[in-house]
Amino acid sequence: MFFFSPLEQFEILPVISLYLPGFDFSITNETVSFVLFFSFFYFSFYSSVKSNDLTLYLIPHRWQYVLEVLYKTVLSIILENLGELKGQKFFPLLFTIFIFILGLNSIGLVPYTFTLTSHLIVTLALSLALFIGINIVCISLHSFNFFSLFFPSGSSVVLGLLLVPIEVISYIFKPISLSVRLFANMMAGHTLLKVIVGFAWNLMACSGILFLISVFPLIILLPLFGLELGVALIQGFVFTILICIYLNDSINLH
Repeated sequence: MFFFSPLEQFEILPVISLYLPGFDFSITNETVSFVLFFSFFYFSFYSSVKSNDLTLYLIPHRWQYVLEVLYKTVLSIILENLGELKGQKFFPLLFTIFIFILGLNSIGLVPYTFTLTSHLIVTLALSLALFIGINIVCISLHSFNFFSLFFPSGSSVVLGLLLVPIEVISYIFKPISLSVRLFANMMAGHTLLKVIVGFAWNLMACSGILFLISVFPLIILLPLFGLELGVALIQGFVFTILICIYLNDSINLH
């Protein structure tokens, strides 16, 4: 029997090696997953609109109905956290973030693909970019009043000596916690699926009663696969909701 590490699925491996002097232009499994994601997004969008004027169908088909449900759900989340006026301004960005994360989470469930959000560097880069943008919005709106985020109103100077360092540390850790939450959930779920698949595969390599027992891990795998698809959707919502909360705090200086 052969045992493979369940973490092997997160390795970045070259599919087509291409090296030039001082540069590496190899196409990796990560690159293939990016291409699959954008191809799926492109064809799913154009399958949801009319080809002549790029407008939606009056009677939506199944894929357009799914997109409309996601659209309305994300819109309601944004309006609840940011309000109607400010929410509509940031809706294109936040809806794109949600679709982007949902797509990267879901594409990893396709066999022989790569889960991009299972790498901390990907989630951390996305979180830092959004966090920097939120700070830029806050500074452009409130100038030096931005620093009032670290000093709660009504606090005394003595109490502020204790609260300010705590608030600064918690503020700095916001993008880190945001990225680790997404990375850990996706990595843990995919690792669990790989462990069960590996266990069933090794049982199938045996004979007798062990071969028959291999059916049970495969049966368990089906609901877990659906659960992981739900986690991919929920993590997209959680990431979007937290960005809305951080953005609301920056706009209204909560």
